[in-house]
Amino acid sequence: MDLHGIDLNLLVAFDALIAERSVTRAGIRIGRTQPAMSAALSRLRALLNDELFVRGPDGLHPTMRALELAEPISRALTDIQRTLEFRQVFDPAQSTATFAIGLAEHPAHLILPRLVARLRQDAPGVILQIRSFVHRDDAVALLDDGEADVTIGVPHTPAGRILSQALFAERFVCVVRNGHPQADQPMTLDTFLELSHLLVSPENDSFGLVDAALSKQGLRRRLALTLPQMYAAPALVASSDLIATLMQGVVEASGRAAELRVKDPPLDLPSVQYNMAWHRRNDVHPAQKWFRSLIASLCV
Repeated sequence: MDLHGIDLNLLVAFDALIAERSVTRAGIRIGRTQPAMSAALSRLRALLNDELFVRGPDGLHPTMRALELAEPISRALTDIQRTLEFRQVFDPAQSTATFAIGLAEHPAHLILPRLVARLRQDAPGVILQIRSFVHRDDAVALLDDGEADVTIGVPHTPAGRILSQALFAERFVCVVRNGHPQADQPMTLDTFLELSHLLVSPENDSFGLVDAALSKQGLRRRLALTLPQMYAAPALVASSDLIATLMQGVVEASGRAAELRVKDPPLDLPSVQYNMAWHRRNDVHPAQKWFRSLIASLCV
């Protein structure tokens, strides 16, 4: 029996005939005329090489072959309908969906513990997969390839197919260790320039926001160390005479805040914006909308 290219409408007609045992009533059930139903039955008989339904005094009677097919065809049609149906309501408590989220280093420390806790509470059957990225445009690749449903990081290069929402911003602070010779002194620009600096650059640049701000004034700082891992910086500063200009949230979440003296930078530095991004193809899906809404609620 060759089922290649079978018309799904034939299976719908078969399911209606099983339920109604009448060509006329089956046609009414699925909105087809009696001739159309008769034609569908003829095609089914030819396709399956069986009479399927024979006439009796009280209507159509299914053959043994039809009875064998009734349950699996009905189940298959139900599964297809559920798959294609656009549900307006997503029930997280009953869901066993898998969500993949791409995270830069800081959002992983800041948001992930809260997200896991909320999922265990509100959606215990949901599976969470974590993807990491460093360069901001790697987030776009994760979304394009379907490797992540959402990503959280600094804004990427604009792309019309990628949508985004601002989640939170981080201001910069300067940190030195407790007991540093300048720990109790005002952080003037002259003092700032005299110290040896640690530069954090996840994208391995040797010229950061601080250097850009200084360059506008024709100034340069003394770099002693550059590293890509921002959460390693507080520990390095706490055990040295280096100064670092870090996001305040990194200092607070590092577990080293008590060992550090926090000061306002002697420069006008812009805040760092962190965005949640997703692919346009996932924009209106109810489960995806729920997941994004949950993430946004954790950043208020």
